[in-house]
Amino acid sequence: MDEITLEAKEQMGKTIEALKSELAVLRTGRASAAMLDRVECEYYGEKMFIKDLCAISSPEPRQLVVKPYDRNDIKAVATGISASNIGINPIVEADCIRLIIPALTEETRRDLAKKAKAIAENSKVSIRNVRREFIDLVKESDDMTDDLKKRVQDEIQKVVDEKISEVESVFQEKEKEIMSI
Repeated sequence: MDEITLEAKEQMGKTIEALKSELAVLRTGRASAAMLDRVECEYYGEKMFIKDLCAISSPEPRQLVVKPYDRNDIKAVATGISASNIGINPIVEADCIRLIIPALTEETRRDLAKKAKAIAENSKVSIRNVRREFIDLVKESDDMTDDLKKRVQDEIQKVVDEKISEVESVFQEKEKEIMSI
């Protein structure tokens, strides 16, 4: 494989990693610590991620327990969770915060599946943009023969097809997880 193709493949791989991290934040019927990955709270005047300030565990399938490393941070963490739009109200206890994940209705599941589909489509667009960028780079190159340019473009297209099918499989897996009861 040409080094241009390898670089394109690497950038497309980063797009898929971003897709996976975005989909991990989407709520499913089960409790997952990844739901809180992007939730921030005020910590001594600075915005910090809750996952950096707390231990997050899941004692039951529909429950998360958030235990701040410093007990004095409980109110800040609870405020951060309330301010985020994950749709869960924190229950503050003596030294921890409980999050009860409500069961998803069929309508909510469909909405989440649509949101996941939109995220997957954005990832496909990003992959196609990388393809366009690298194919333009190849076309403008004076160092390559026409045959080599054609071969590199074909290699890039194969990588694009492979990565788009990977995006589709990641999406279908998440959709299946969302739609299962």
